[in-house]
Amino acid sequence: MKHVPNILTLSRIPLLFVIVALLCFNFPFGDTIALFLFVAAAISDWLDGYIARKLGAVSNFGKLMDALTDKIIMVGLFVALLGLRWNFPDPYGNNADDMTTLLPQYCVLLVMVIICREFLITGLRLVAASNGIVLAAENAGKLKTTLQMLSVSMLLAARALAGDWVCCVPENLIAWMRELGLWTFYAAVALTIYSGTRYIIKNRKILTESGAK
Repeated sequence: MKHVPNILTLSRIPLLFVIVALLCFNFPFGDTIALFLFVAAAISDWLDGYIARKLGAVSNFGKLMDALTDKIIMVGLFVALLGLRWNFPDPYGNNADDMTTLLPQYCVLLVMVIICREFLITGLRLVAASNGIVLAAENAGKLKTTLQMLSVSMLLAARALAGDWVCCVPENLIAWMRELGLWTFYAAVALTIYSGTRYIIKNRKILTESGAK
């Protein structure tokens, strides 16, 4: 039973490939299934920690892998969203070229910011681990991950509604769902920059001490 939290944590990695495969290939109701699988992955992010605390199975491995799998699935999905097609106008009536994907083209720069931040924080944790120190996620980092998950959920919901349920819902609702997902994504990027900068400043002694050694 003590291995259940780690199994839940690691299961999110193969789940990423299943979600992206459903989105990329024309499966019946594939977009809707992908949305539900992502929501399940997001719930497991909370559930594995809860179970670990209840079983007294909190470990350094679990702390590191929980944060790492979050980064893998979120970065992987943001990259996928840059290429997923969007065939509806925005709620303001614009038909700009960058509206052809769920994430507009300029979001490539924002996704790069997220990737750089995650690599830097992971590198910092590896340096700390080499010195016998385990750096757990902070509240700002957890909130950042929550906003990222919310934004992906909304964008996937917009695609699912457009692809599987367009006959049942108004087009404006689909467009507004995508718009809300975008603004949540922008907020997540801002918090990504803030939390990453704060994390590095707070733990800068680890870097300076390792450099001195």
